[in-house]
Amino acid sequence: QVQLVESGGGLVQAGGSLRLSCAASGLPFSNYAMGWFRQAPGKEREFVAVISWNAGSTYYADVVKGRFTISRDNVKNTGYLQMNSLKSEDTAVYYCAARPFTVSTMPNDFGSWGQGTQVTVSS
Repeated sequence: QVQLVESGGGLVQAGGSLRLSCAASGLPFSNYAMGWFRQAPGKEREFVAVISWNAGSTYYADVVKGRFTISRDNVKNTGYLQMNSLKSEDTAVYYCAARPFTVSTMPNDFGSWGQGTQVTVSS
């Protein structure tokens, strides 16, 4: 059974950094694109970043471009989201998701999801 487990969330001051991890099991991780999404209270789930199966392509939401970096280690079956220069508006539950091969920025295109990890940025 497919499992995606996020970790690394927490409370950080504005301007600080966090690194989220997403450990995958039950799927051929190296054949899957991996994405990060987030959802703030009262808001829709929104795209943050996505990386292709071989890390050859990455895409970012404009609001995080230049501050966040997505990466993956197909040997460890783990994806990462390095978040720098965090702002209060980055506060949300962050989810990782996976889909076979091709990248997408649409949540509905992803069939496998983690349970989420809370990121809170204090100003």
